Amino acid sequence: MPYVITEPCIGVKDASCVEVCPVDCIYTDDEAPMYYIHPDECIDCGACEPECPVSAIYPEDSVPEQWQHYIQINADYFKDK
Repeated sequence: MPYVITEPCIGVKDASCVEVCPVDCIYTDDEAPMYYIHPDECIDCGACEPECPVSAIYPEDSVPEQWQHYIQINADYFKDK
């Protein structure tokens, strides 16, 4: 998973990242508290990272320690989809 959305997105759901994604790999739904990046669709372009107003998006290998569990949370969102 090249990029991961973390805790600062919860409750914000600003769509700036979605608007700049060239492959439309950022998803949410009415019940989800945040956006999620599809691990198989992301092309690792990084366009979303600087657009996030709450600095919630990180390359997988740079996710801060306190938010490492969001790597799995993002992956799990797509398991049944």
